[in-house]
Amino acid sequence: MSDLVSVHVTETGDSPFSVRIETGGHALVGDEPEAMGGADLGPSPYQLLAAALGECTAMTVRWFARQRHWPVDHVAVDVTHEKGAVEGRSGSVDIFRKTVMIRGDALTEEQHLRLLDVAAKCPVHRTLENGSSIVTLDGRTE
Repeated sequence: MSDLVSVHVTETGDSPFSVRIETGGHALVGDEPEAMGGADLGPSPYQLLAAALGECTAMTVRWFARQRHWPVDHVAVDVTHEKGAVEGRSGSVDIFRKTVMIRGDALTEEQHLRLLDVAAKCPVHRTLENGSSIVTLDGRTE
């Protein structure tokens, strides 16, 4: 599998901000909430970003547990996002809070703590913490 992820996003015209998102044979709708001028036809960009963080966390915990044959019955992740102040950083920053729920009655305390540690190292978590390089290209055809 290639590391390249490709996504196509195009306006739908169903609301001032609604878009159709296509990637990997899947399609979904994104929009802004009514309070932001949209029609709330789908998740907002920050909701999708928080969802990506939660999805990656749950999948990473599950993968790690399966690799070790650890008795995990269920993984769930709640994610919140807000802008605010963080001690030691100037200005407003993006603050994500992840609550990771791992159910497995036969898990040891050590295994549970290791899985929480793994949850803090999923690829999307690392991307958000480390920053990224974004290049904007002109898509006009001539």
